[in-house]
Amino acid sequence: MIQTSNDILLDWTKNLFEKKEFSFDYKLQQLSEKLKKEVAHFDWVGFYFANHKNQTLNLKAFAGIPTEHTSIPFGRGICGQVALSNQTLNVPDVKESQNYIACSLEVKSELVVPILIDCINIGQIDIDSNTPNAFSSADEKLLASICEKIASHYTTLQVF
Repeated sequence: MIQTSNDILLDWTKNLFEKKEFSFDYKLQQLSEKLKKEVAHFDWVGFYFANHKNQTLNLKAFAGIPTEHTSIPFGRGICGQVALSNQTLNVPDVKESQNYIACSLEVKSELVVPILIDCINIGQIDIDSNTPNAFSSADEKLLASICEKIASHYTTLQVF
């Protein structure tokens, strides 16, 4: 059986999260960097985690240009919408979204996939691309699988 690049990334992610010697935050940072490096149209990769008490998403790890959006209220921007809907959101053209938070003028499209535990959104992966309509169903499937792996290794539920 021939492994696709997505299969290789999933295996790499599984192996990373099974390593006990690294912290969860370190693993998220390594994964952010790996995804940005390996997927050409992933220009910014970040992980936001929910603080349900404060109704905010807080940036935990990222790869790409630093952003001033390290805390996002639920409902605000694409990430904030996903925090409320618990549904993947693929935005082919960010200029067409009235609720878009501009992190960079270069960003043309965005994909946000929730990380769920028992139907509760604990966080999400946020991908920005400088290419219009950059994300495919294969990207959505890859990120959903990665989010499942992260959820299965996430044991600190103090964010609730």
